Amino acid sequence: MKPRIVIVGASEHGRVISDIINKTNSYSIIGFIDAQKNKSVDLWGYKVLGSEEDLGSIAYEYGIEYSVIAIGDNYIRNIVKSKILQSWPKAKFASCIHPSAIIGHNVKIGNGTVIMAGVIVNPNTTIGEHCIINTKTSVDHDNTISDFVSLAPNVTTGGNVKIGDFSAIGLSASIIHGKSIGQHTVIGASSLVVNNFNDQIVAYGVPAKLMRTREKGERYL
Repeated sequence: MKPRIVIVGASEHGRVISDIINKTNSYSIIGFIDAQKNKSVDLWGYKVLGSEEDLGSIAYEYGIEYSVIAIGDNYIRNIVKSKILQSWPKAKFASCIHPSAIIGHNVKIGNGTVIMAGVIVNPNTTIGEHCIINTKTSVDHDNTISDFVSLAPNVTTGGNVKIGDFSAIGLSASIIHGKSIGQHTVIGASSLVVNNFNDQIVAYGVPAKLMRTREKGERYL
């Protein structure tokens, strides 16, 4: 029998994750968890079972073993993780990897991370917990992608790139070999990163330039 899983976040992102899970046939999806949706609403063939605060009792009732957080905003994803653990201290977070992804030798992928269709991750790269590596992204060798990072569709990184916790790299951005990006930093869509960037900034352009600072948790989606 396949382990049972709930998807936390009944969004379009959640629908994509449900598709990955079904394609891998690795878990049995029991339903969605979402405080913003009415309980028992049917979405894409699955019911909304309740909110994060109810997850402990829901997990017990349905025999659920795993969850995955389907929320695009990196900072909010962390807040939701904390809510889940308050309600369900024994919660386990599943990593979901699309079967079309190419994962190289000695790649480490943290719990709760989602890797979408067409992704390439080359050898000796480490990807942290609760990251989103989106469609057709290419992560080259020896990268270090920290926790709660998101790489939007078609992002490309060179080798030995480092990206800090909670940072977000926009659609089709490129980061050349050996560059580092700090924590809580946002790189705009289609940017070309040729310099290192510190924590809590917004940068974009070709080449990417520092535009302003930002606060932890500031909305970017």
